[in-house]
Formats: sequence, structure tokens, C-alpha cells
Amino acid sequence: MATARASLRSLTPAPLWQALHGVYRVGWKDPAWRYSARRRLSIERLEALRDLHRGERCFVIGNGPSLQRTDLTKLSAERTFGLNRIYLKFAELGFATSYLVCVNKLVIAQCAAELEALPCPKFISWTARRHIRFTDDMVLLRPLEPPGFYTEPGEGLWEGSTVTYVALQLAWFMGFETVILIGVDHDFATKGEPGKVVVSAGDDPNHFDPRYFGKGFRWELPNLPTSEQAYRIARAQFEAGDRRIVDATIGGKLQVFDKVAYDSLF
Repeated sequence: MATARASLRSLTPAPLWQALHGVYRVGWKDPAWRYSARRRLSIERLEALRDLHRGERCFVIGNGPSLQRTDLTKLSAERTFGLNRIYLKFAELGFATSYLVCVNKLVIAQCAAELEALPCPKFISWTARRHIRFTDDMVLLRPLEPPGFYTEPGEGLWEGSTVTYVALQLAWFMGFETVILIGVDHDFATKGEPGKVVVSAGDDPNHFDPRYFGKGFRWELPNLPTSEQAYRIARAQFEAGDRRIVDATIGGKLQVFDKVAYDSLF
């Protein structure tokens, strides 16, 4: 069967194969997704964002401790993607990010009310749909395999073990020419088996705010090798499209993207 499938793919033009495979992923393998009204609304909302920011730049804001040394007030007039619980900084900054991306089911389940109330468009994982109210400014995203850079988020996206990678695929879809990473420290004080669910015993040392995954919060230990694999795929995609991703994280450990000094960008 696998050999026959490979032969069929070799004989099928790439755009047609991608379209047919998309139908297979969207429908036959996941009927709940196929027939969901929330899916249809999510696709409509995504289409309104297709190439909306063509040629612009944006900042993808991670949640590492380096944000404590990063002047985020400079981003008030920039296009920004906030990730997970970045909203803990909104009151301090006086503004919200342009978009908010959160695809980790544990985070969504524990922070649903806070996420629902955010004053910006939100991208939320389909897998957590039972834990959160589907608001008028929300898009549900379905996680897909195998690893790759998915350019049609209406079908789904590979998560790459990091919400940052989801934001990069969305930035591509929206047409951003330059993506600047900040707060992507790629370094965790808490060590352990990747993907293992743990419960925080106290203040969070891994993020910009001790409350982020504070005492009693359930979260998954990071999978940095898979994240790096995803970042390399993203770099190749952007370079092939004559776009770029740069890393302005202060003191960050990630070595996949070209580094730039944060203050030099303004």
C-alpha cells in the first residue's frame, strides 16, 4: 500500500497532490473536524487574514526570562504575536499583542477564562475546544502530522513542540516578510523527560513571570530537539520565499536563526 501511494504521488502534480491530501486530512481521518460549524467559521476568519500583512514585519514574543530585560514598550505600534500567557504583561505594557496563539491543551484548560477575555484575535488548538468558549475573535487550529511547514492553516498545522512554530506558520500565511523573535530563550531551568506532564511546586523560573506556571500549574516539559527541527524547517521555508526570520532575543540560546540586536530594530 505504501509503495502504491508513493508511486501515485510521484505521478501527481504537487499542487494537486497537496489539495487531495488536504481533503483526506480534513475529512476522512477526522469527521468531527469536517462537520464542525466552528471549523467553517475558523476557516472564514483565517481567509480574512490571508496576505493581510504582505511585506510587513512582525514580532513573535516568546515568554522567556529575557523579556524582563527587553523594552517591550517599543512594540506598541508594531504587529505582534503573543504566545500562551504573555497576557500577564498586558496591564504593565498598556497594550495587547496584535494576535495571541495558544495551542497547548493543558494551558488552555487551566487558563480558558483569561484567554476568552483577551482583547485580541486568538488562535486556539482544536484539541482543547471542549475547555474554552468559542468567541467571535477566535480561530481553532487542528494539529497535523507529519512534521512540515503547513501553509494552509485552515487544514491544520504541525506544532513542532512549540507554540512559536505555530506562530511562524501563521505569520507566513498572513504575508509577513520579516519575522523577529524575542523572548525565545530556548533554555529551561527545569530539566526532565521531554513532554512529561509535571506540576509546579512553586514560582516559575522558566518564564518572564513567576506566576506563569506557578504553584499547582500542570505543564509539559519542553522538547528542545524537536523545536529546533521545526525552526530549521521554518528557516528553509522563509528563505525559499525570499523572506526571513531573525532572532533578537537578549541572551537567547537558540542558534538556528541569524541574530540581531533588539535596539537596532527601532
